[in-house]
Formats: sequence, C-alpha cells, structure tokens
Amino acid sequence: MPSTPRILAFAGSTRKNSFNKLLIQQASQFATDAGASVTLIDLADFELPLFNEDLEAQGVPHNAARLKELFVEHEGLLIAAPEYNSSITPLLKNTIDWVSRADDKHSMLAGFQGKTAALVSASPSGWGGMRGLVHLRDILGNIGVTVLPSEAAVARAHEAFGDSGQFTDEKTAQRVNRVAMELVKYTSRMID
Repeated sequence: MPSTPRILAFAGSTRKNSFNKLLIQQASQFATDAGASVTLIDLADFELPLFNEDLEAQGVPHNAARLKELFVEHEGLLIAAPEYNSSITPLLKNTIDWVSRADDKHSMLAGFQGKTAALVSASPSGWGGMRGLVHLRDILGNIGVTVLPSEAAVARAHEAFGDSGQFTDEKTAQRVNRVAMELVKYTSRMID
C-alpha cells in the first residue's frame, strides 16, 4: 500500500484578503483530493523578527523552531508566492532564512534538504507573479529542495476568484490542480 505524502502548504503573504491565500487554499484542496495529507498554515501565526545573526546568537525564536519542525515533518512543500517588485516577498525570504538555520533539534537545512516543492502564484498583473517564482525556484534549489518544473501563475487574480474563494475559470483550476497532483505523485514515489 502506498504511503500518504505529507505536504506543508502556505502563502508568502499575511494580508487578510491575499489572492495567494485564496490560491493556496484551492491548491491545498486539490492536493488533498489527490491523496496527500496537507497541513495548511498561515505565516501570520508564526511572527518572526527580521533574520539577523545577532538575534540568532541569543537563541532561535520559538516560532522559527515551530516552523522548522513543520518543515522537517513534511516531504513536500506547496507554496503560493506573491510577487513584489519582480521577486519574492520579504516575509517569504525571512521565513526561508529562519527555517534554514540550525536549532536545538535539527541541523541547518534539515527543513529543506530532500524535500520537493511545487510553486504557484497569483497577481493582479498579466504575468501572474511568475517573475517572483524564478527567484523562489533558485533559492529553494540552492538549499537542497527539488522544485518541480510545473508551476501555475494566476494572472488578473482580482478576477480569478469568486465570492466563495473558488476559481472563476475552469482552465485556471485545471492548471493549479495539475501542479498539486504532480507534487502528490512525486512525493508519493519519494517515500515509497
């Protein structure tokens, strides 16, 4: 019997009405429907100071250790990454920086090495946030994450979601579903 892959899902935004929060909710449901055990978190629940080695020397913040534990416990990462100035958000970069550090229980990069990630993005622009995904792909690849080649960038995000948070366009839903299914399929093979 195949093992159930565990996927950690989150958006790189804490904004209440974030399009990427809507996107990660939909992508998480698709991954669940494909057979994964998905843990959907909100980074607003893990407030962290800006990474600084002087702060780290005083001890890894509690929320950084909590996040790292979640990363370690999951084989896959499903990330909805907003695009800020053609790159990733400071929140997402800061999260990666803190989770990449050693703590009392885990070595550096233990939350990333050997993991598989799928990337999605939503933006009001016509590009859908894909320029930021290029940067995120580079960062994750450099710290030991296998980033799947398929990704979904949802353009004109202000029109992409209905009042209930569901996609308004079936083709968009299919693209995001395909990325989520590929992550589940790949992580399933990795743990068997």
